[in-house]
Amino acid sequence: MLPEFAIGSPLWESLWSVGVFVVYLLAALVIYLSMRYVERKLEGRRRRTRLLRQLLASLHKPIFLLIVTQGIIWALATPSYLISWHPVLQQVSIGVAIAIIAYGLGMAIAAIVEWYMRSRGVRRKAQIDEGLIRFVRRILLITFYLIGILVLLAYYDVDITPIIAGLGVGGLAVALALQPTLGNFFAGTQIVSDRVVRVGDYIELNDGTRGFVTDIGWRSTRVRTPFNNMVIIPNSNLAASIITNFYGPTMDIRVIVNCGVSYSSDLTKVQEVTLDVAREVIEDLDEAVKDFEPQFGYEEFGDSNINFWLWVQAVDRLASFRLKSELIRRLHARFGQEDITINYPVRRLVYDEYNPPPLPGSPQ
Repeated sequence: MLPEFAIGSPLWESLWSVGVFVVYLLAALVIYLSMRYVERKLEGRRRRTRLLRQLLASLHKPIFLLIVTQGIIWALATPSYLISWHPVLQQVSIGVAIAIIAYGLGMAIAAIVEWYMRSRGVRRKAQIDEGLIRFVRRILLITFYLIGILVLLAYYDVDITPIIAGLGVGGLAVALALQPTLGNFFAGTQIVSDRVVRVGDYIELNDGTRGFVTDIGWRSTRVRTPFNNMVIIPNSNLAASIITNFYGPTMDIRVIVNCGVSYSSDLTKVQEVTLDVAREVIEDLDEAVKDFEPQFGYEEFGDSNINFWLWVQAVDRLASFRLKSELIRRLHARFGQEDITINYPVRRLVYDEYNPPPLPGSPQ
């Protein structure tokens, strides 16, 4: 690779070697700056370009390092007075390339997985925990680094069978020691990926715990109760629980009001008055779903009243409490105006007129 005028002259060979390195360095700088330029151009654009932008951000350093290190090795291999070092430089060149390629692949795969997790969270309107993303990214990088080290050792004719066996035994020991932590981690990924719950949902577990989900971490999920207390639930326990999600499949929630009227009431009038009150509440309150038609039905002949139910729909769990409270208040006021009686609990006793019961205090 040396020109004829430089052969045999240590000075010219050295200068030619420096020139080779400068060419590689300039090429690396051009590629590096070009990738950074494209990355900045893609910043702030549509979501479709986010993956390309993340790949460019993760690959410009490995590509720069690969070109510069190969340029250094080729520059050292150029002078004739270093010809005895060519086999060593060739092995170093391949070893450095293996290490940098493993680093670059790890960065690229980590960027793809991070993009996938974030885009999946956006599509499903779920907030992905940053700690979970960092943990997955770190695991992927460590995995590729280990693979690169093993390939590098195998290239240098180092027997990696004992190392693989040791890693297997060590990995089994670590997995057994970290079984609860790993169980929580995989349960957390299942919760996020399956959209069991999302940050902001109002949930209730089968043990009675209820509240708003504030955070889904890689180890635990935090729930803020109506009393403004924070309940921390391990993800494995949450995944094994029976969960009622009041925000799924939509945030709308049905509200039922149970009531009863006297047996002497005009039931047709009661139904008309109740539906009229329900429509007024739906129109006046923002907490009510406007396009939902209230539903009414008589349920049973009770001890004191003829019982009925009224169904309306609230926009979310919190709104259901105010909606139900306003319905009860207005129904009570309207029934009073319409002379519709809601009886107190009473019991009617019928005696045989020929054998009346003795009065209290009377002789038997």
